[in-house]
Amino acid sequence: MPADLPDRLQHYIGGAHVDSTDGSTFAVLDPVSNETYLHAAAGKAADVDRAVAAARQAFEEGPWPQLLPRERSRVLHRVADIVESRDARLAELESFDSGLPITQALGQARRAAENFRFFADLVVAQTDDAFKVPGRQLNYVNRKPIGVAGLITPWNTPFMLESWKLGPALATGNTVVLKPAEFTPLSASLWAGIFEEAGVPVGVFNLVHGLGEEAGDALVKHADVPLISFTGESRTGQLIFANAAPHLKGLSMELGGKSPAVVFADADLDTAIDATIFGVFSLNGERCTAGSRILVQREVYDEFVERYAAQARRVVVGPPHEPTTEVGALVHPEHYDKVMGYIELGRTEGRLVAGGGRPEGLPTGNYVAPTVFADVPAGARIFQEEIFGPVVAITPFDTEEEALALANGVQYGLAAYVWTNDLRRAHTFAQALDVGMVWLNSNNVRDLRTPFGGVKASGLGHEGGYRSIDFYTHQQAVHVTLGEAHNPTFGKGH
Repeated sequence: MPADLPDRLQHYIGGAHVDSTDGSTFAVLDPVSNETYLHAAAGKAADVDRAVAAARQAFEEGPWPQLLPRERSRVLHRVADIVESRDARLAELESFDSGLPITQALGQARRAAENFRFFADLVVAQTDDAFKVPGRQLNYVNRKPIGVAGLITPWNTPFMLESWKLGPALATGNTVVLKPAEFTPLSASLWAGIFEEAGVPVGVFNLVHGLGEEAGDALVKHADVPLISFTGESRTGQLIFANAAPHLKGLSMELGGKSPAVVFADADLDTAIDATIFGVFSLNGERCTAGSRILVQREVYDEFVERYAAQARRVVVGPPHEPTTEVGALVHPEHYDKVMGYIELGRTEGRLVAGGGRPEGLPTGNYVAPTVFADVPAGARIFQEEIFGPVVAITPFDTEEEALALANGVQYGLAAYVWTNDLRRAHTFAQALDVGMVWLNSNNVRDLRTPFGGVKASGLGHEGGYRSIDFYTHQQAVHVTLGEAHNPTFGKGH
């Protein structure tokens, strides 16, 4: 257990740490022992009201929205410096709270700092369109922050994903109310001190802990929150879409995935196996872009399955704090039960070739051995439904057309991975995939300038680079007449 853990977490509203209005709390579990290690304030509508009021006052009366982009950029660079200087502590807390292996948690802390640096630079470097009709008219775009941004974040890699939303929301001059996932609230509680030290004005950042159906629901429905950015499962996204509709809120939602990794016979199998092992078992398999369906061409199918299963059995499962651990503990017993339920189902839908239960030597905690099912048909639930754990389904195909039908034949459309040395096939196949992002002969390596998001049940809208700037700003068109006005004339007769 990390040193100096708090025994309770409070909300952070208007620059002060406060309890819930009704005094209620909820228990937070350590995923290794599944014992309660602290209680967090359980926010409800009254607490969200307080947080939104503080954020709205900071937006309407405070200096933050009026600062020059360069001035906000300097503050956000200080945020990044502080995050980076505390990466070991952040990783320690993140690993303890979420079950993520410590080596992977350390990478997430560093990525969080980089997110702030990226948007701090982008908001200074951004350019906006101007259109001229020589001698007659000038048209230009004026960007303005929108107001209070409601940010609802998930329990997988929570600190990094919070930074992915906080960075652009604050860089563009908005104020925010953050509602972190109730399974992993620990690292989110650090933001208040980081922002205070960096010089973010009071009320610009507010944090409300609580359950999604209470605090999250109140934030989505609040009339003074004009935009919501949400990352989470697709069913919750549908509820948010419906609850935001009466207020016509701006929505950006990155939802679930069941991403295919398509391996053609001409691929470099050594590299493809390494990448697809990493793609589904890193971050404990709890990642939206996991390549959890592997489609392999028949000519190399048997070899691929044999080698993949053997390597999956060698993946090191262990306590999250140990540096040799590659797969740690799943986040919560509720999620552990869900994943184990899918594994039992998989025994009836495919051929189990690796894993299939709790690893030896770990009798307690939410540990799942990396699990591989082969010969999985397209209609199987483990092929169609998001499991969000260290479980993969492998399916053979014969032709490009069959591979494309299998890849596109699910409700999700977030990401895909294609492995082939045929340049023509790589590009034509990638462009035919019904997904938001494709990686060719690569694992999930991202450039922050590129759009991030999915289609179908995997989301609504895109963030990343200028797409994030677009989402968090109004783009006002200003039209200026430069010459003599040419107006139609009414009411003067002939």
